[in-house]
Amino acid sequence: MKKSIIALLITTMVAAAALAGCGKGDTDKKSEGVMTYSEYVQASLDTEVTIEAYVQAKQGWWENEGVGVATLYTQDKEGAYFLYNAQCTQEEYDKLAQGTKIKATGYKSEWSGEIEIADATFEIESGSYIAPAKDVTSLLGSDQIIDEQNKFVSFKDMTVEDAGNGKAFMYKYDDSGSQGDDLYFNVSVNGKSYTFTVESYLTGADTEVYKTVENLKIGDTVDMEGFLYWYEGVNPHITKVTVK
Repeated sequence: MKKSIIALLITTMVAAAALAGCGKGDTDKKSEGVMTYSEYVQASLDTEVTIEAYVQAKQGWWENEGVGVATLYTQDKEGAYFLYNAQCTQEEYDKLAQGTKIKATGYKSEWSGEIEIADATFEIESGSYIAPAKDVTSLLGSDQIIDEQNKFVSFKDMTVEDAGNGKAFMYKYDDSGSQGDDLYFNVSVNGKSYTFTVESYLTGADTEVYKTVENLKIGDTVDMEGFLYWYEGVNPHITKVTVK
């Protein structure tokens, strides 16, 4: 009798696990006509692409020749997509909370090594996903790191270097700016230095990360999170800095 009850419990648990797995698969499945991330990667530049992904962050909304646009950092469980100047109204932009699922159609483009979807239109769908930060510190300096382009990533135990002006950061890439502009700072690991950015349209002067970078000192050890943007090489848009 006891064996029968145990067997029944095991059968029930296995069936429940299988059902849960099936539901998860349905959630991750792309809609008809939507590319998988692999298909997107293989698509040629300047061709139309349609993707489904989840908004991880967004840059400020503005009007371009009378049309509302915004730049979106999006990701699914396979890869990430950077939508540059996606068309949207202010009302649509306000609805794009972190994790919001969208279906977008635009043109796969390249700018200084950054692969993006330009001039996209999108619609909001049901579903939510927030990507965990993937530690890519060990990939810095390798050819493999480009496979993580545009993902939400983290960097551990990096050292703040001279930004080129005797300080730990610069306003704009050439130190010609002022507070409110992008911040550029150099960090190193394993003897190699990299330039990271605090993108002011994404995280402006009133944000914690902006203020933290303004207070960095050469020699500080930091952990960081951000999006693996690309400009002639690795140039992450950093959203969090922790001084250790």
